[in-house]
Amino acid sequence: MIRTDRRTLLGGLAATAAVAPLARLDGAEPTLTFLVVGDWGRDGTEHQRDVADAMGRVAAESGARFVLSVGDNFYESGVQSADDEQWRTSFEQVYTAPSLQIPWFVALGNHDYRGNPQAQLDYAARSKRWKMPRRYYHVSGASLGAPELDLFVIDTTPVVNKYRKPVDALISANVVSQDPEAQLAWLDQALAASTAPIKLVAGHHTLRSGGSVHGDTPEIVERVLPLLQRHRAAAYINGHDHDLQHIGTDGLDYLCCGAGSQVRPVKPVEGTRFCAARSGFALLRLDGRQLAAEFHGYTGQRLYASSLSQRA
Repeated sequence: MIRTDRRTLLGGLAATAAVAPLARLDGAEPTLTFLVVGDWGRDGTEHQRDVADAMGRVAAESGARFVLSVGDNFYESGVQSADDEQWRTSFEQVYTAPSLQIPWFVALGNHDYRGNPQAQLDYAARSKRWKMPRRYYHVSGASLGAPELDLFVIDTTPVVNKYRKPVDALISANVVSQDPEAQLAWLDQALAASTAPIKLVAGHHTLRSGGSVHGDTPEIVERVLPLLQRHRAAAYINGHDHDLQHIGTDGLDYLCCGAGSQVRPVKPVEGTRFCAARSGFALLRLDGRQLAAEFHGYTGQRLYASSLSQRA
């Protein structure tokens, strides 16, 4: 469970004092650092460009190795092809900092399913930084020089029942071809096979959340949470609710990073350590078997810092 090392901010309250970064006492560099952002693609508007600029500064200062994007990459209806104009207006011309020309490991969100989800896989074939080999996949920490960590990116939209109904014809047309049972079986097997002491699972939809629009996602609670608990995952990282949250419950930690542009009200729920209706992103630092998390607002200010307890 994550241990809170600095003052917790609740209900979107602004930081009133600087929060010191979590760093090793011996001053050595962490094994791995990376950024997390979600719900961002709005042609640079609604603080998207501000968040991007702040990400660039924090990535440079921390030596971030990659960015994890937790879905809803393009609003309102995804992209139609690998040549869609939004690749330029919402991605390439927004995240321009040299420090962000690193791999972006990407999940699909429900708004991405309103377009052509395959287009985002197709773009990965031509992009040096957009990484989406499949709709759900495993990123080995060993390949990044950090064998203590394994990252599993899942595709949550097909798991949510309402998207298979004709409530939103654009989404349902793209979801019906997907097999959630096969994906969940893959996740179960992949987590079981991992020998990394820190297992992170990332997807778009919430599991636990105090967000004002979505809150908990019942299908993710019912079908994904048991796998996380069975295989002792350290954390589930998501977007969908447009805010920043850290919740500690169910024997693991939830980090909501859905504030890449637009934000909405959020409130504390059971287990809430931090929540804020502030456009921003997260920075995660791995030091051996110790994982630390920070939330940063759209001006770059550090809002919150916390560290995970060491895991066997």
